[in-house]
Amino acid sequence: MSADREGPLARIERRFPSVLMARRNLMRNRLRSVLAALGIVIGVLAIASLGIFGNVLQLSATNELGGIGNQVIVSPSSDTGAEALDSRQLGVVERVAQGRGEVVPLKSGGAVVRATGSSTFAQLYGTSDPGALFTASSGELPERHRQGAIVGPDVAESLGVGVGSMVEIEGNSYRVIAVLAETDAITPIRPDTAVVLPEEQFVQDRYSQVVVQADSPEDATAVASGVRERLNARTQQVSVFELSSILDTISEFFALLNAFLLGLASISLVVAGVSIFNVMLMSTTERREEIGVLRAVGVQKADVLRTLLVEAAMLGVVGGFVGALISALLALALEFFVAEISLDVILVPGNAFYLLGAFVFGVLVALASGLYPAWKAANERPVEALRG
Repeated sequence: MSADREGPLARIERRFPSVLMARRNLMRNRLRSVLAALGIVIGVLAIASLGIFGNVLQLSATNELGGIGNQVIVSPSSDTGAEALDSRQLGVVERVAQGRGEVVPLKSGGAVVRATGSSTFAQLYGTSDPGALFTASSGELPERHRQGAIVGPDVAESLGVGVGSMVEIEGNSYRVIAVLAETDAITPIRPDTAVVLPEEQFVQDRYSQVVVQADSPEDATAVASGVRERLNARTQQVSVFELSSILDTISEFFALLNAFLLGLASISLVVAGVSIFNVMLMSTTERREEIGVLRAVGVQKADVLRTLLVEAAMLGVVGGFVGALISALLALALEFFVAEISLDVILVPGNAFYLLGAFVFGVLVALASGLYPAWKAANERPVEALRG
């Protein structure tokens, strides 16, 4: 057969005879070789799969929480006894957040809302810019809120109202101009049980709290730090609730969980290494006389050592590749069997790192396991080896 028609493996074996010898030696006892490689498959599969699944869970949880990490909520500190923010405090928040996000001052309270003979208690918010914090499921949120009421989905369902209906709050009637969309986001500003009114409808002049809708979690952290530094340097004037801290806590938890799972999975790969060690040791013992003949006819120690290490490496490469391939297929199957997991949290560079890392680790474990048997066989005196 001409060289250009040779397959990749044949060309490698022709160029590196140790690869050819290693493959032939492994094929002598196929069952033993398959079982040794299977240990690597299981170990790599465990490490890669647990690492990917942990990473997917973390990304899914972060995506499920939405943009809560972009919110900073500033309210009066309970130590001061104040119930609202003064103009100076509001100005400081606006200056700190300039260029980093949108500042939305809120007036808040609570009241009974009545309509069509039904009533329910609702959280009242007063803002001129509802579109910065809320999303409508029906109707449209005005750019400048001057009249009408925007009701949360729970309030609308309890009262049986929709866009165009009338609701009564503390003796005043308001036409419903929009119904808010449901949300599962973790935030003190809950639209489900809320009614949003124009600021002018509230008796108090000052704002109960200020919400900073930052452009990114990093901007939110910077805004929170700036507000604390300027307003709480001497006394605790305001309370700053940074929602990105929740994401940090979640990330720390998943990092700890991943480390624990990977530690457990590594044990299985170590067990696989012991299996390869046993296979290589048995193989070199059975081939003791053969190795002695090779050494007697002039084959160098390095050649014997190289051939035996190539055997161990081939077990690691084959087992690692199969284990990584199965892990990748299982990860892709998550999209079909778990509705909450989408493809965008599976096809991320971090998951590829787990696949590559598990594969490399599997090969290294196989090489480390075959090192001593190979060294022992290569350094045995030819005369003693020929005696059997």
